[in-house]
Amino acid sequence: MGLVACPFCREMFEKNEAKTCPVCGLSLSAMEKLPLSHDAASEELVHTLPEQEVQPWLYWKRNRGPLALVPLLGIALFFLPWIHMKIPTEMMLSGFTLGRIGVLAWAAFAGWMVLFPTVLSRRSIIRMRGARVAAALLSAIPGVTVAILALNRQKSALYTVSYEHTWAFWATLALSIVGVALSIGFGGPLDDIEVRKGSKAARREGDETLH
Repeated sequence: MGLVACPFCREMFEKNEAKTCPVCGLSLSAMEKLPLSHDAASEELVHTLPEQEVQPWLYWKRNRGPLALVPLLGIALFFLPWIHMKIPTEMMLSGFTLGRIGVLAWAAFAGWMVLFPTVLSRRSIIRMRGARVAAALLSAIPGVTVAILALNRQKSALYTVSYEHTWAFWATLALSIVGVALSIGFGGPLDDIEVRKGSKAARREGDETLH
């Protein structure tokens, strides 16, 4: 048996139970014919704002794709040679090897590892913009680590030490700067938002781009 409801107070009755609302005195209508109540319409509006629209996992625009790629490249660089030791013994030391010798190098690795899920988990524009500061700080950690290692050159009173930093070492610093720059624009502006066809936001606005 179908249900009918008051269009004002939304009190529900069985179809044969009443024809008018005993409280409001209005004629009852079938539930499916009634528009959304004020509360439901407000909730619908809140959850379909374009900047809150959940994007696909592989959404790459608004710096999300490039910024997600930065930590992956940074992790790869971490396992490449950072230092070319010449004296007293010729050898190549990667960021991983330096991390086993001293804990400082692990800060760069940790920064990349935390940055990747931070970026990937932000799937709406509003959340991307809200993560700008966190992403920038995480991107800066490897750069600060490299800068400290570059300025704090190792010396020994017992023997001569000679080494040079490799391209992967300086590439980590450059990548950190790129990450900070991308983080500043993470999520993009709010005055030009593209929404997907068929989404609630697109149906509400009636076009694909909001200005």
